[in-house]
Amino acid sequence: MVVSSTPGLSYSSFHTYLECPLRWKYLYIDRLPETPRGYFSFGRVVHTVLEELLRPLVVPGPRRAGATDSQRTLDEWQPKHRPTAGTSGMSRDEMLALYDREWTGEGYTSPEEEARYRNLGRDLLQKFYDQLERDRPQPVAVEEHLEARWDGIPIHGYIDRIDRVPEGGLEIVDYKTSRELSAADALDSDQLSLYQVLVENNYTEPVGGLTLYHLRSLTPHRVPPRDRTALASLYDRLGTASDGIRAQAFEPTPGRQCSRCDFRAICPEFRAVPPADEGRLKELVDRFDRLRSEEQRIGTELRDTASALHHAAEELGIHRLPGSRSVAVRRRDETWQYSLDGLRPELERLGLANRVANGRPDEVRRLVRDPSIDPELRRKVAGTGARRVTWYWDLEQPDRDR
Repeated sequence: MVVSSTPGLSYSSFHTYLECPLRWKYLYIDRLPETPRGYFSFGRVVHTVLEELLRPLVVPGPRRAGATDSQRTLDEWQPKHRPTAGTSGMSRDEMLALYDREWTGEGYTSPEEEARYRNLGRDLLQKFYDQLERDRPQPVAVEEHLEARWDGIPIHGYIDRIDRVPEGGLEIVDYKTSRELSAADALDSDQLSLYQVLVENNYTEPVGGLTLYHLRSLTPHRVPPRDRTALASLYDRLGTASDGIRAQAFEPTPGRQCSRCDFRAICPEFRAVPPADEGRLKELVDRFDRLRSEEQRIGTELRDTASALHHAAEELGIHRLPGSRSVAVRRRDETWQYSLDGLRPELERLGLANRVANGRPDEVRRLVRDPSIDPELRRKVAGTGARRVTWYWDLEQPDRDR
């Protein structure tokens, strides 16, 4: 399949490409399925429940003209749940019932593991509900899909929550169900950086903060918005992914990530040789191994012999040494190097520095041969030169008529 244009890059897709371009191809072009994993199923269910729990609190914020808007407005929103208790319009029992309906056992390695995760989810959701009762956020959007073009690169992402903060502006909130999380994770998060760009391109209010919200401990790790330098670094890496995808550069990049990859069996780095070809390819590999060892031995011997010839030619003052079948002819490769640092101030004063800006020998020689330049300066420039001579050997057939 040919990639005719650069697809929109999300955090996960661009991160996948930088980690292994071939895995990106398997996922986003070939559409090969990955093995379900319990922690992914767990995260999706918890996110779904939180989305429904917080939707009644959404008061949409002003958007930029032409910005895509997959979030329904307040007038269009019809709540699924009748407000019976709590600040969100959903009671605790309704929330837990929704959790049970959404639960899936996909990807868990055992019933015991599934039970542990299911109990963990019920526990953290109830604690979140209690926290929501005490401290109600002011979301302008939940689970919103935003798109933008960032200096020519199409990007998109699903943002868990965008809050309006009392001091003004918007705060981006991304939920995490991982075991551990810290403020350092928030500072280093490319995901939050990309979300900042998406929000800035879709909302008129400025981004005032970024938060990774650790659901297990109900801890919001808040950090300031990224500065231009940090965003430029992210843009460069997005550009690398975008350029590689457009060029169809899908070579595998082996690394630690390979141990958890679902595509090892079809990856060229790990794919097994078909049994019918094992014997033939084994012979080729063994032959290559022998020849490579011989190449290394011959290369060392060749360099030693050339050095011995050089010393003999120097000692005898001879450049042509006859052998039984050929004549070894000593050749010279000559290069010049110039050190103009001491003359730079004078060259700049005379407006000549740009003529030898790179200090290449051809530039310097042109300046030295220019009759319009003061001869004394040309002699100074020429005097900074040093000749380097490299000797090598050619083989010629002997002249039988001599």
